[in-house]
Amino acid sequence: MAETKRQFRIALAGNPNTGKSTVFNALTGLKQHTGNWSGKTVGSASGTFSLPCGNVALFDLPGIYSLFSDSAEERAAREFLSYEAPDLVIVILDATSLERNLPLGLQVMELTENIIFCLNLADEARKKGIAMDADLLSEETGVPVIEMAARQGEGLDRLKAVLAEILSGRQSVQPKRTGLCGNLPEAFAYLLESCGRLVPEGMSREFFCGRLLEGDGSAFAECARNACKDFWEQEELRMRAEAAELLARENGGSALAEFRELRSLAFLRRAEEIAGKAVQKTFTGDAYTERIDRFVLSPKTGIPLMLLLLGGIFWITVAGANLPSDLLMDGFRYWGAELREGLATLHTPPWLESLLMDGIYLTASWVVAVMLPPMAIFFPLFTLLEDFGLLPRIAFNLDGLFQRVGAHGKQALTMCMGLYLGAKP
Repeated sequence: MAETKRQFRIALAGNPNTGKSTVFNALTGLKQHTGNWSGKTVGSASGTFSLPCGNVALFDLPGIYSLFSDSAEERAAREFLSYEAPDLVIVILDATSLERNLPLGLQVMELTENIIFCLNLADEARKKGIAMDADLLSEETGVPVIEMAARQGEGLDRLKAVLAEILSGRQSVQPKRTGLCGNLPEAFAYLLESCGRLVPEGMSREFFCGRLLEGDGSAFAECARNACKDFWEQEELRMRAEAAELLARENGGSALAEFRELRSLAFLRRAEEIAGKAVQKTFTGDAYTERIDRFVLSPKTGIPLMLLLLGGIFWITVAGANLPSDLLMDGFRYWGAELREGLATLHTPPWLESLLMDGIYLTASWVVAVMLPPMAIFFPLFTLLEDFGLLPRIAFNLDGLFQRVGAHGKQALTMCMGLYLGAKP
């Protein structure tokens, strides 16, 4: 009888636009579509591939920046990593921007000891003159680090080999977790001291107690599923968490805000420290994108450039759509007259002719003639702005203004779309 291979579950985590879905496709052979907009991969994609040690189910989690935010993406990824207990987590890091990506990797280290870092886009980092010391990064974090260029297949075999070593138990991982320093809020210190023996296996005390302090009910559900926690231990945990919540509320919630700030700064500072050691730029000149940012994001030049670009697109969309719109309308009028003559020849009842021509044909022809030309002009132009990286910079420039009314700078782009497409009467 053939031996049944063991089944493993691996999760892919990382910031948006780090090539996470590209790694997923390279491992599974699937063609998952990648996207940069919010909510694109909230329903995580899954695929399978084989290793010498067994079959692997791979789960591509939503692209996120932090485990401590409460958007739909962050919540879905956090709950999967915390309570679905994958056998291993692969964190995809952008080699061109390690300091910005590493805080998420350090946070995931608080959840599990079985973790790998993939430095993707290594080819882009080399083009920008960025040298990465993967061995030093591994030494600083205690986590295996694989340099990759997933689109070209570089590093893929090395990744599979390390995965097989860890999943088969021949290689162990001992991550160096980030401790919280400074004066800890009384409520958090209380949970750390009293709930240490109740923390789920493999999860750090700081992470688990922090979620309890923030009122994460799924932390209780994890304990309920944990066989080593009996009823009284679960009740004890619940009571201690409620007591900590009361302590946190005593100062009007300032203790919880203080804890969140302390926690965020701890991961950011540790990421900055590690990146400062592991990353070196091999040339002193500014990178291409940095030169663009200095011009596009400058208060003196960024806003005028934005108004010029958006105004130019507005004019091209409106003025440029007039000719094709008139041509389409003339064509629809000609064919409308021909169809009316055909219906008259067939002695179609007046009510049916009115329904077909005035109701269906005329409405459809007006919609196509009015909407198709501006859409055919506007969307390619907006796509070019996105490919050149100007749309995110426009959103960044307007973010402060939009925040004053409780909105986000990215909403400026959807407002522009509505204005442009509605400008043609």
